[in-house]
Amino acid sequence: MSDLKGKRAFIAGIGDDQGYGWAIAKELAEAGCEIILGTWPPIFKIFQTSLKNGKFNESMKLANGQSMEFAKAYPLDAAFDSLEEVPEDIKENKRYKDVGPYTISEVAKLVEQDFGKIDILVHSLANSPEIKNTLMNTSRAGYLAALSASSYSLVSMVRNFGPIMNSEGSVLSLTYLASQKAVPGYGGGMSSAKAALESDTKSLAFEAGRKWNIRINTLSAGPLRSRAARAIGFIDKMIEYSKANAPLTKELEAQEVGKSAKFLLSSASSAITGTTLYVDNGLHIMGVAMDSVSMKDQVEPAHI
Repeated sequence: MSDLKGKRAFIAGIGDDQGYGWAIAKELAEAGCEIILGTWPPIFKIFQTSLKNGKFNESMKLANGQSMEFAKAYPLDAAFDSLEEVPEDIKENKRYKDVGPYTISEVAKLVEQDFGKIDILVHSLANSPEIKNTLMNTSRAGYLAALSASSYSLVSMVRNFGPIMNSEGSVLSLTYLASQKAVPGYGGGMSSAKAALESDTKSLAFEAGRKWNIRINTLSAGPLRSRAARAIGFIDKMIEYSKANAPLTKELEAQEVGKSAKFLLSSASSAITGTTLYVDNGLHIMGVAMDSVSMKDQVEPAHI
């Protein structure tokens, strides 16, 4: 795989060492890439303190014995494109007031001032204020908030970071199977937001490819027991379901997603754009649940 040494990546959505964003950052760092972070303002100071106090030291160890380093971390709320859009109550909120500029356009300008060009942009964020509500019980405001933070944010990030990306750069977002299949419990408009994200990936790939010669893909990852996933409330059941029904009957590891992301973000995938890559042990191909009572007499293929 192509070496990423000397490349620079901005990864939005890292607030701890548990999620896929962290795994992607680590794989890029292993390949020699410089890492810049964007972290949600309400947890920005906590994340900075945790880094400073060594909470993530073990998770930051690279294969060569060195420690992963972050060139800089910026507060970033991807629900806002500019300061003018931010409501007064959020501007005055203590978790936002003293962290500095945090809207997408402001952060893009700061990254350009501090680093010049970047080569890689990773959108590893999503949010719904009504995630535990079924779709029918999701309010209009909750639905639109989910799409704003989880899918339109990619459109805005490409628009604002695209001009500071080097030619042949690469953009990656993270999606989920609920965009294509009904997943009871994945509510609050999030299934709709992921469907929009995948659709927008195609249009953005065409537009950004022609305008800046950059590629845009999305990676559909299987369930992971991350902090964000635990907020949904049924992540353990989804992991067990995948192990029982996917072609590969093992638990998905964050590193597997990180390695696949590294491929899509490197020149090794230079002709791939507008694509959704599934990294889910093959669960997305299944049309029936193997652990269903109705399938109890189904004979699995014999081992050769």
